[in-house]
Amino acid sequence: MTGEPIEAVKNGVQVMISSLRQNPQAIETAFISIITFDSEAKQVVPLTDLASFQMVDIKATGTTSLGEALKLVSTCIDNEVTKTTAEQKGDWKPLVFIMTDGIPTDDWQIGLEEFRKRKTAFTVACAAGSAADSALLKQITENVVSLDTADSQSIAKFFTWVSASIGVSSTKVEDGGQEVTGIGELPPPPAELNIVT
Repeated sequence: MTGEPIEAVKNGVQVMISSLRQNPQAIETAFISIITFDSEAKQVVPLTDLASFQMVDIKATGTTSLGEALKLVSTCIDNEVTKTTAEQKGDWKPLVFIMTDGIPTDDWQIGLEEFRKRKTAFTVACAAGSAADSALLKQITENVVSLDTADSQSIAKFFTWVSASIGVSSTKVEDGGQEVTGIGELPPPPAELNIVT
């Protein structure tokens, strides 16, 4: 992602954070981490509570190391998500949102094997634009949405929907101690977002 799409992602993250900070349930329960993947995968923001979250400059150049990103997400879940034990209540299972505008250039299936060993509440993948492979993303998660174009308006709508989805999840956790288990429990996506079946 370069140019308008990556700028739209940066703006979308800022709008998402601002929106979530206005949600009383989300401010209490939501933590955010950002992992970028291009020629390599990097965790540019470790798991951080909403109040402390500081946006960093996101860059994406080169190839699409999706497999490396899935491995890194797995490691971050292991290291940053507190497990429930007999002595302590752990964190809720994480929601994972993946956005890509290309096809993987690494051995993504090895990363997928690691990712599948982790328990996530929900994973949504977004194929942004015509160069992304939604059928491949369906192998990662059943919950795939696509944007026909990776322009600023479409990407902004995606992040607005992500914000609303996190808000719904936070409310379910806070009010009833339940996690979201399917895309049908999330707010309806905007017209720019197509659910891939």
